[in-house]
Amino acid sequence: MVFWRVVNQYERMVILRFGNLIGVRGPGIRLVLPFIDRPIKVDVREQVDRVPTQKYITADNVVVDMDFVIYYRVLEDQVDRAVLEIENFRLATINLSFATLRAVIGATTLSEALSERERIRDQLQTRMDEVTGRWGVKVSQVEINEIDPPPGVKAAMEREKSAAAIKTAEITESEGARQAAINRAEGEKQASILRAEGSRQSEILTAEGDQQAAILRAEGFSTALARINSVAQTADARTMSLQYFETLKDLGSGPATKFIFPMEFTSMLQNFVRSATQPPTNDAQ
Repeated sequence: MVFWRVVNQYERMVILRFGNLIGVRGPGIRLVLPFIDRPIKVDVREQVDRVPTQKYITADNVVVDMDFVIYYRVLEDQVDRAVLEIENFRLATINLSFATLRAVIGATTLSEALSERERIRDQLQTRMDEVTGRWGVKVSQVEINEIDPPPGVKAAMEREKSAAAIKTAEITESEGARQAAINRAEGEKQASILRAEGSRQSEILTAEGDQQAAILRAEGFSTALARINSVAQTADARTMSLQYFETLKDLGSGPATKFIFPMEFTSMLQNFVRSATQPPTNDAQ
């Protein structure tokens, strides 16, 4: 009697004849001798198993609940090892994950476990892969779903987070107030500088204006004196005498009844009379 077995694409079949390995068969219809051959099918697809939640103790003696998922598969060229080297590679892989995670968590504090999941995941995968490699099993990935500390620890952590958030808010607020005060002081400083600069420029302009005005007044006075001197040099004795008499006339128009004449007045009067009675000279003759 002959039996035919169908091996699927995702399977490999290990055949033991009288208890001895005679080979691994690939996909297709395979011949199996009844009562002589023992066919064992192995699924070479990637397997996914969720490891149930277990309690683990961290390095700082905190008990946490953790669960995770492992992805693994039997290597096609080592299917015989998954049959001959281990009785149940799936059960062995799951149990190995428990022990390995306990070792990894035991060397990790709670804060590290909560903040460094990727490191824990990588360590767990590396350590498991070193052991399962003897069985022809490859652990391709490990994902930690949840790390749940005890309620008391969780409440303490919440209070710590709240305090840290309040502290950060107060620091941010004080830093903002400090920066605002600095900005205001800087603005007042710049305003004072601008006001002082404006006052300085105003005083400079005022001083320059006064200086220019004084120069113009001095130049006008100098010009007036020069013109007076020029006119005075061209005036004759009669003109000066008439101007002198006009001055005396103005003095006499006042309420005073007494006149005091200088000694030079007589000689000036004589010269004036002489000039007035002397006939004018004809320059044309």
